[in-house]
Amino acid sequence: MYWCLEGLLVIIVLANLLLLASSRLSACIKTVAVQGAVIGLSPVFASGGHIGLFMWLVVILAVVLKGVVFPSLLNRALREANMRRDVEPLVGYPLSVIAGVGALVLSVWLSSRLPHHVEVSSRFFVPVALSTVLVGLFVIVSRSKALTQVLGYLVMENGIYAFGVAMLLEQPALIELGILLDVFVAVFVMGIAIFHISREFDHIDTARLSSLVDVPHEDDGKGDE
Repeated sequence: MYWCLEGLLVIIVLANLLLLASSRLSACIKTVAVQGAVIGLSPVFASGGHIGLFMWLVVILAVVLKGVVFPSLLNRALREANMRRDVEPLVGYPLSVIAGVGALVLSVWLSSRLPHHVEVSSRFFVPVALSTVLVGLFVIVSRSKALTQVLGYLVMENGIYAFGVAMLLEQPALIELGILLDVFVAVFVMGIAIFHISREFDHIDTARLSSLVDVPHEDDGKGDE
């Protein structure tokens, strides 16, 4: 089980770097889907398979939501928006990958300084979880497309969920279930928002939304004359 868990952590890190390096939105959605499914399965390997029935239900729900439902909602939003690539991101892809590696190194250093009050299933679990949160935040602030920012939000949530898995012995499964439900509502609402943005403005570039102004009508202020 230990080596399987280490392999899952490697997949999570590679998914972070692949997300930062890819410009194709469909590939990014698939990457986040794989990462979400892997993190959803991680409690089974983190506990050596010794989890209760309720936690099994949480694992199944996490895999279904992160690996199937969320990607389906985002793929539908992608089709409605008729977008293929995240053109001209605020930070280039090579520099983004370097930032992802830097986030991992920083996470390893921070993890070595953090006190661990509970036994962690793997010494790499906390650094990977923390780096995933940082990568999610980086994607949110460095990408201009609303859909890619939603992916960043999902990656950040994956990191938060991984923290809960790392502290599996102390973290109630009910909290994990609450996180999943909150993310489901958030992704559903953001998917609707992306659809309406695309329909009204023919794009989902959030940077261009800042240029919107309220243009007064020519007859404003002339009603009293």
